Amino acid sequence: MSNRLTLQLAATLALSAALSAQADPKVLRLLTWQDYAPADVVAEFEKASGYKVEVTLSNNENIIARLKADKGAFDLAQPSQDRILGPLQESGIYKPMNMGKINQAQFVPAIFSATKKNTSYNGGVYGVPHLWGTEGLLVNTKLAQVADYTDLCRPELKGKVSFRLKRPTLISFAFAMKKDAFGLYNKPREYEAMMEEVGAALIKCKANAKFLWEDKAQLLSSVASGELVAAMMWDTGVWKLSEQNPDIKYIAPRSGATGWVDTFALPDGGKNDEAAYAWINFNMRPEIAARVAKSVGNFTASNGAEALMDKAALARFRESFPEAALRNIKWYPTVPPGLEAIEARILDKVKAAK
Repeated sequence: MSNRLTLQLAATLALSAALSAQADPKVLRLLTWQDYAPADVVAEFEKASGYKVEVTLSNNENIIARLKADKGAFDLAQPSQDRILGPLQESGIYKPMNMGKINQAQFVPAIFSATKKNTSYNGGVYGVPHLWGTEGLLVNTKLAQVADYTDLCRPELKGKVSFRLKRPTLISFAFAMKKDAFGLYNKPREYEAMMEEVGAALIKCKANAKFLWEDKAQLLSSVASGELVAAMMWDTGVWKLSEQNPDIKYIAPRSGATGWVDTFALPDGGKNDEAAYAWINFNMRPEIAARVAKSVGNFTASNGAEALMDKAALARFRESFPEAALRNIKWYPTVPPGLEAIEARILDKVKAAK
């Protein structure tokens, strides 16, 4: 086939796909995380609204990559709040929200205001909050006493701990090393120098790890069996494990747990904003939000949902987060463009180290 015919065919297919997408205004194409769109909630929304929901599962890095590759592929995405403005400024992958279409009374005011502030750009708001959570320490309190991330590096715990080679590990270790990681976000040279120090510390600590975990199931299985006594982990996985073994607890580190907020955001080029707003408003109803929060295991920005949530889950949360620990959460700010390239280089260096 000639190059000219190949180009003509590609153009025809692209036009056909575009027309097909435009021709079906009753479909919401949702790019979200695992468990954020439970089947029963999707079915109830479809029945109530008349929209059909097509769910694609993703994570922060993949959300950005997908939206860069095809800005018209999705109507609604769920990036964390710190992953909106950087990609927006670099690639224009989001569009401002029409706040008049959102039932703002359904949100916890403090979380809603903070998220608006962190996702505002040139007078527009690019994200509203959905779910939130933290990353801290998983500890078998019967077998080990661990109060901060750097305690994972103590000699007596060699071969009994684990952590991930991801950016939260770099940032968490920085705080445990008494570095103001977020305070240096807009000072790239100082941030890079700090991350070099953190990388060197992780290289030394790497020898302590039984393995560097990537798969949550592998980590939780190793903790449940007693093979591991402590690890870096987000809250939900630990709380689920503590249901079977009360000695296993989620601990907010002395230097502060890191906190995230996952949002609703409109991809640039999305074709069904009305369905997106309908899904947001439906999901933030307290009774629906409580069900989604139970499915995920985290907490919701829905105003009134807490009263409907599982009482045992609330008790575990309050044990992990007394008032002082809540005040000490280090909430992720917006990631400036270029920062993740610095972190990726440091992570590669730690990974390659023997």
